[in-house]
Amino acid sequence: MMSTAWAVIDILASVPLPPRVSQGCTVRADRSNQGERMRTPLTIGGHLDRAALVYGDRIGILDEPDAPGGGLGHVSYRRMQELARAQAANLDERGIGRGERVAVLSQNSGRLLTSFFGVSGYRRVLVPINFRLSPVEIEYILEHSGAQMLLVDPELAASVAHLDVKHRVVIGTDTDSEIYLEGREPEPWAEQDEDATATINYTSGTTARPKGVEMTHRNLWTNAAIFGWHTGLSDRDTYLHTLPMFHCNGWGMPYGLTAMGAPQVVLRKVDGTEILRRIAEHGVTFMCGAPAVVSMVLDAAAAWEGPIPGHGTARIVVAGAPPPTRTIERIETELGWEMIQIYGLTETAPLLTINRTRSEWDDLAPAARATKLSRAGVPAVGIDLRIDAQGEILARGNHILKSYWAQPEATDDALEGGWFHTGDGGDIDDGGYLTISDRKKDVIISGGENVSSIEVEDALFSHPAVAEVAVVGVPDEKWGETIKALVVLTAGETASEGDLRTWCKERLAGYKCPTSVEFRDELARTATGKLQKFRLRAPYWEGHERQVN
Repeated sequence: MMSTAWAVIDILASVPLPPRVSQGCTVRADRSNQGERMRTPLTIGGHLDRAALVYGDRIGILDEPDAPGGGLGHVSYRRMQELARAQAANLDERGIGRGERVAVLSQNSGRLLTSFFGVSGYRRVLVPINFRLSPVEIEYILEHSGAQMLLVDPELAASVAHLDVKHRVVIGTDTDSEIYLEGREPEPWAEQDEDATATINYTSGTTARPKGVEMTHRNLWTNAAIFGWHTGLSDRDTYLHTLPMFHCNGWGMPYGLTAMGAPQVVLRKVDGTEILRRIAEHGVTFMCGAPAVVSMVLDAAAAWEGPIPGHGTARIVVAGAPPPTRTIERIETELGWEMIQIYGLTETAPLLTINRTRSEWDDLAPAARATKLSRAGVPAVGIDLRIDAQGEILARGNHILKSYWAQPEATDDALEGGWFHTGDGGDIDDGGYLTISDRKKDVIISGGENVSSIEVEDALFSHPAVAEVAVVGVPDEKWGETIKALVVLTAGETASEGDLRTWCKERLAGYKCPTSVEFRDELARTATGKLQKFRLRAPYWEGHERQVN
């Protein structure tokens, strides 16, 4: 098969053909000592070009019907391409040049979805911002990324009105002319480079400040292709955006879905009953989400009248934390959906491993099948994994981050030795299946969101009554983990649990704030004064096989 393919390429290369122009990119034959070969850059603008060509009349976006300021409604893929081109022309007009950053602060929306192509597809860098962050955190991201423009949802506009950014548009029907410059051709990206940065996604990690993960066009292209390959994405699917689009670019789904011409239903706010209703209304077959989203759907299904929407036809990809085995079983037995588990990080675009039921498991009982699906999975195509001497999971592949934006030391640490250091602990069995056993970084994953324990500790330390603090993740049935603060008060000072939680809410996004505060006389430390987080966490995880939930 391979030799036949090369023979075809050799024959075509021997025939002189004019350059082919796509996306404003001239594709030329690469002449080398081995003969003439054809190589085109893997850039994500071509995904939308294909959709407009092959599925132009098909509805590509079904925007949130009741979006504040007005949504885009139902948008064909041809019209989506027109909007993306008009957005690029507007950026040209504003003088926002190649490589400059455009930030979007929004819940899921048709305009955010279009920006993946209207911004990145024309050599700008998209910075999707977590809309749950506090204004202080958003200000840091805007300043650190150097964003020249901010597109902001009407519900969030007032909270960030004081932030300094050169170009700002509150998105909605009345301001579309400030985003899209219709009737003008955008400047072409003539010399496309697959290694150019396409997005910067900020993620909480081991530092108090989030790090900006640079994803190249090649990163996003290969992740989308391999993700779609493993999950069976096709033009017969209809996708529901239950996953926030800001979160690791919606796990890369907007790219693959667009390339395959799959209709994309925009869900602005997660609600179990509304998810079931949208599945029934639009014939949804495909979703992604954290275990907390699955729990919401299971709760809603218990009160749903009639057959469960998507029974026998829907599949959901779950990640963010390992779901309990019982939850996996319930997805099959109560919803009738297929569950696919993946493992990855923002730094890996995110796909590292995948666990999907296989033919060898067809005769197993649902509980036994759920046990097998509870593992993180096997390496995705093109991914290499290994466990180092300290038990940390290391990975390498084509969609590992380019770098952390403006943080070369952090980049060097993460990519030391030519492998990406995940900060997670785990084991790989003889069949290649990875199981996550521990989290070596000071990161808590609650409801699928990364929370830096150091960041929460910093906020609590700023309270005058707090002398010492340690923040740990504790198991929770709904959210996977919740945030517990262990606090030693300053002598002579007083503060209640409510006081400290309120203090945090004034400084951090709500999901980062402690759900409980426990007061201690002292915190366990080593002889050198270092906090022993593993000892502090241990009592809350007794009876759990893994130190993640």
